[in-house]
Amino acid sequence: MAEEKKNIMTTDAGRPVGDNQNSLTVGPRGPVVFEDFLLFEKMAHFNRERIPERVVHAKGSGAHGYFVCTNPDLPKYTTAKLFNSVGKKTPTFIRFSTVGGEKGSADTERDPRGFALKFYTEEGNWDMTGNNTPVFFIRDPLKFGDFIHTQKRDPETNLKSPTMMWDFWSLSPESLHQVTILFSDRGTPHGYRHMDGFSSHTYSLINDKNELFYVKWHFKTKQGIKNFTRESADEMRGQDPDYAQRDLFNAIKEGNYPKWRVSVQIMPEKQAETYHLNPFDLTKVWPHKDYPLIEVGELVLDRNPENYFAEVEQAAFEPRNIVPGMGFSPDKMLQARLISYPDAHRYRLGVNYDGLPINKPQCPVHTYNRDGAMRFDGNHGAQPNYEPNSFGGPKEDPQYRERPKEVAGTVDRHNHRLDSDYYTQPGNLFRLMTSDAKQRLVGNIVASMSSVPRRIQELQIQHFYKADPAYGTGVAKGLGLQIEQIVNQKKETAATAAD
Repeated sequence: MAEEKKNIMTTDAGRPVGDNQNSLTVGPRGPVVFEDFLLFEKMAHFNRERIPERVVHAKGSGAHGYFVCTNPDLPKYTTAKLFNSVGKKTPTFIRFSTVGGEKGSADTERDPRGFALKFYTEEGNWDMTGNNTPVFFIRDPLKFGDFIHTQKRDPETNLKSPTMMWDFWSLSPESLHQVTILFSDRGTPHGYRHMDGFSSHTYSLINDKNELFYVKWHFKTKQGIKNFTRESADEMRGQDPDYAQRDLFNAIKEGNYPKWRVSVQIMPEKQAETYHLNPFDLTKVWPHKDYPLIEVGELVLDRNPENYFAEVEQAAFEPRNIVPGMGFSPDKMLQARLISYPDAHRYRLGVNYDGLPINKPQCPVHTYNRDGAMRFDGNHGAQPNYEPNSFGGPKEDPQYRERPKEVAGTVDRHNHRLDSDYYTQPGNLFRLMTSDAKQRLVGNIVASMSSVPRRIQELQIQHFYKADPAYGTGVAKGLGLQIEQIVNQKKETAATAAD
């Protein structure tokens, strides 16, 4: 009997539907009656189809794939089982995204790109929540909300505001490194397949001797780096605002599976104490000459989602998801994200978000968390919901205790801007660019800053000039300003302050 009815439309409760074309009314021209259960069910569900969009990373694309380990030496650094043998495959799901735009924004906007991965390991989920840039605009999480507000809409006009962005950046010189990347060619990648990914944050690995190594993760595209120019990105925004989504989906559908070479930079724990840079500063990179890339594996994307909402929109990534043999670092931004990400998921998806199929670990889960809205897995039946208990419930295992660490220092709101070297790495990056790439960088900045008040232009140009005189001079010239006046004005202000 059930087999015969498998294609019959039903209500959400399973009641067969006899007419899905006409509302229940009093006569052909009369009013709708309250007992039309189907009409009200469909309307009520329709009103609730949209869950809150992500505050950041709202527009995204996803794909399934796998990670394969290629380096036999990883057990020297970590006990994580996904690295314990060459050729071992771990299922993955990735979500690419733009950061600042809403869900309907264009894929080619000038913006960092999210690069979030979920590894379904035998020891639980490992989530690597990164970007396509190795650094970020800020390094203290207290400023995150302020920064994101500048990337959203002006509270008066409800329009995007270059003035807000450049005002914040000009008053936050630590942002210069990421600003230089954002307005370079890398600010408008040619789809998601042709860009690199980075953990950006510093994480850690722990081996079987309980030795700790700080690490940064790198995902190098095997498709080759490819970017839009500002003009071609603007043109594509009008032609196909969903270009990156379409490009990724079609490539996988056609069997042209995107691949990335996965590498790490490794810093022994003791070296972090004396390294000349703060290794936990999210606005800086580790020079490759000091810590070269070590290849560990390959990431392959080989399957498209069957349902975008279920698998991409409901995907929830959180940097707190690590497996044994991994750890965190004192990176302030990372520490805050350990709290903010799961909190955002509870708000957006509900407290049981990690039980959704796309987020659920593919290994046994034994927890005492119970109840909550949308509990749909049996709620652990009659098993005890407290610990300790004498009824055979899951118990702790001391071998998985967190590695002890010493912490010393004065609890205070320490001024992170006492480290004033905001300019060396942005300047080095500028000097690495070809002459035409420098011209495009300057042109992109000039186009963005043209409507910004002059006082903000001049302050930001001073930052560019300190990174490299040619950098500041080029922007000043493009905006019709005299670099000598701006530099001298800064010197006069400093002299006056000294007096």
